[in-house]
Amino acid sequence: MADYSVIGAGSWGTALARVLAKNGHQVTVWSIMEDEIAMLKEKHEHESKLPGVKLPESICFTTDLKEAIENKEMLVLAVPSPFTRSTARSMAPFVKEGQLIVNVAKGIEDKTYMTLTEIIEDEIPGAKVAVLSGPSHAEEVGKDMPTTLVAGAFRKETAEYIQNAFMCDFIRVYTSPDVLGIELGGALKNVVALAAGIADGLGCGDNTKAALITRGIAEIARLGVAMGGKLESFTGLTGIGDLIVTCSSMHSRNRRAGMLIGQGYTMEAAMDEVKMVVEGVYSAKAAAGLSKKYQISMPIVQEVNDILFGGKPASEAVKDLMFRDKRSEANSLTWEE
Repeated sequence: MADYSVIGAGSWGTALARVLAKNGHQVTVWSIMEDEIAMLKEKHEHESKLPGVKLPESICFTTDLKEAIENKEMLVLAVPSPFTRSTARSMAPFVKEGQLIVNVAKGIEDKTYMTLTEIIEDEIPGAKVAVLSGPSHAEEVGKDMPTTLVAGAFRKETAEYIQNAFMCDFIRVYTSPDVLGIELGGALKNVVALAAGIADGLGCGDNTKAALITRGIAEIARLGVAMGGKLESFTGLTGIGDLIVTCSSMHSRNRRAGMLIGQGYTMEAAMDEVKMVVEGVYSAKAAAGLSKKYQISMPIVQEVNDILFGGKPASEAVKDLMFRDKRSEANSLTWEE
């Protein structure tokens, strides 16, 4: 039995803590919010974010970050992406050299364009940082529904350690050395999911959704490969797999926010209605900035930014996407003479 901590008591952190505890590990869950920890201690259930999912009595809960970090074999960092840097900075004094930190949030910092593992390495230079990602809604993991994830790390033994910690009868974990590709897929799909939700809110159909998913992964892969990610990651679970589930599921906060925007809500009103961090909003600016930096065409990402931050009507954005200049779908293919 190993001793682990989950830093962040949101729906995903809570679901993963439950998985680790059910696998026989000692688990501590940390939150900065005293009322949240009090509720978890009393109910052993996150009544607002993961209702109906009972947590093992063996899980410990604390607001003491030092207690949550010291003498733990693995730290699972599960705070929303906008809080990754501030949380990592608070963790740094208590993290030992070589401490394994597994990031499970998805996002890109809008000012620096850094991925979340890069942020953690920046704030905690001595840590061993890895990522766990894939198509995985906490609501389904909490009900033991079959789910697949990818553990990404720079060294094979690190990825396999994470794989062994989380793998169980309803979670299958694969390994990969492409940490950058995994993180880019997880962050950028949230922006495309906003677009899918906006289309749903406008009353568009299945054809539109299929087009957004297909052309969306093309944009993500173009940028990701240009930045150094591997194409296999974007055609796999952390690319097209995560994109499909986030664009199609009502569990997706990004899709739900997009639907509200498509129905006429402002970005701020939509985020208030969803009542959870809509990470695609934070990643959208970074994605647009990266597309310019690497000179990669990302029309869906650009239209999402114009809607979110430029006041562009969603219906006009759809028309502009449809009436762009004609082009071939696959530029690498050749025609017969």
